[in-house]
This record gives sequence, structure tokens and C-alpha cells, in this order.
Amino acid sequence: MTRLSPRTALLLTLPPLLWAGNAVVGRLVVGSVPPLTMNFLRWVLAALLLLPLGWRVLRAPGDLRTRWPYLLLTGTLGVGMYNALQYLALVSSTPINVTLIASSMPVWMLAVGALFYREHPGPKQILGALLSLTGVLFVIARGDPHALLSVRFVRGDLYVIVAIIAWAFYSWLLARPPGAMRGDHKPAWHWAEALLLQVLFGLLGAGAAAALEQAAGTYAIRWDRGWTWAALAYVAVGPAVLAYRCWGLGVATAGPALAAFFSNLTPLFAALMSAAVLGEPPRWYHGAAFVLILAGIAVSGRRG
Repeated sequence: MTRLSPRTALLLTLPPLLWAGNAVVGRLVVGSVPPLTMNFLRWVLAALLLLPLGWRVLRAPGDLRTRWPYLLLTGTLGVGMYNALQYLALVSSTPINVTLIASSMPVWMLAVGALFYREHPGPKQILGALLSLTGVLFVIARGDPHALLSVRFVRGDLYVIVAIIAWAFYSWLLARPPGAMRGDHKPAWHWAEALLLQVLFGLLGAGAAAALEQAAGTYAIRWDRGWTWAALAYVAVGPAVLAYRCWGLGVATAGPALAAFFSNLTPLFAALMSAAVLGEPPRWYHGAAFVLILAGIAVSGRRG
């Protein structure tokens, strides 16, 4: 088991914080930007931001010939599917349902590792998953377990399940790439070049989905609202470029199984952000959830 250093902990904490903001912004723009179009525009802006840093990789198309299947797969899972499905879910599903389903991320991450990568979870990982999941449920239930019994699932909840599974596979592909991406065959790409390629390949699916959405007759983008521009800028810079860079570094260092426990910080951060936006002060269960989630990370991150 990898020892969790302060640097790795910071790298894996920043993405949940930025992604929590992404969920709040995604909910705010419902009715102003169609969800699939939102995802496409987000990654177009992210590609433009990455282009000055990673454009040199486009000058060597020969390096992509044996690696394009991997890049297309990671781009489709991490760029084309994950966020698009999340934005779709926020249209029809409630925040409590989305948070409840997203809290199962460590379970899916451990399952993918066990089934496809022969990485079987140990007792500490299982205990850590239970502690983190309990902490998330504290936030969802607002300290009242009976509140969970009133949850009803809608179509958007299914989108979240597919999104989480896609993200689990994406994270494992980052940590366990094929032979063409490691060892003596590993390309000399720095992070911006690798992320730019993922984004460009992911835009193929994201663009097709946005085109179908527009062809189906969705509502027009409200460009007259100033915060529409601000929302697109935020989701392109923070949850996209910065979060993906930190997540990639954290997963490569700690592994997908341990990194998955940090994803449970997302609903906690989202709850705090929503409380701030609504003017509601944090409750006691926010603190209890934070302690439980940190305990889950600490237990799963201890060296065996």
C-alpha cells in the first residue's frame, strides 16, 4: 500500500473541491446552457488553454499511430462521457440523489481493480470505504438516517451510475496504461501534452453528443447572462485543467483505489458550498462527515 504524503493528499483534495464547484455551477446553468453543449464548450475552452503548453505534441503524428486507441478510450471516458452525464443528471435528478450515488465511487473503483487489474482490496481498504461512505451518508441524511428512506431515484440517477463507472475505468487506465504507454515505449509527453491529446480525442464524442442535442431541438444558450460566461470559464479552468492535472498526478502516485476515497470529499464540499450560496451555516453533521471521510482516507492509506 502506498504511503500517503502531504503532497499527494493535497493533489487528491483539490480535484474534489473543484468538482464540487462544478456541480454547483452545473446546477445553476440549467436553463441557460444545454448540458451536452455545456460539456462540449467546456472542453473546447480547456483545449484552447492547453494548446500553448502542449502544441508540440501535434508536430509528431507518428507517436500517435500506436497510441490512438488508448487516447481515444481515455478521452471518451474522462472527457466525452463523465462530465456530460453529470450535467445531464443535474437536469432531472436532485442534488441529494446525485450525491448519494456518487458516494459509491470507491466501491466501483475497487470492483474495477479486482475484476480487470487483479488488484484485490484488503481489509483496510474495505474499512476505509465503509468509513468514507458513512461520512457521506451523514451529509446526505443531514444527521437523520430516516431521511435516506425517502430518497426516490429518477432517470438522472442512472446517468450518474454510468458516469462513475466510466470514471473508475478512466482512473485505472491512467495508473495501469497499456504497454505502448509505459516502459521503454512510454512517450516523452509532459502533462499538458498528454492532457491536450485526451481532450482532443474526447472532443470527438463530446462534439457528436452536443450536435445531436442541438439537432433534437434543445433550448438556446443564454449568452445575455454575464454569469454564463463566468460559469464556462470556471468549469474550463478549474474542474477541467487544474483538477485533471492534480488527479492524474495523485492517481499515478497513490493508485486509483486510494484516490477514490478522496472523491468522497466532493459531496461534502458541495454541501458546504450549497450552504454558503443559500446562506445556511454548516451543521454538526458536516463536521462529523468530515472526520469520518478523513478517517477512511487515513485507514486506507496506511502501509500494510
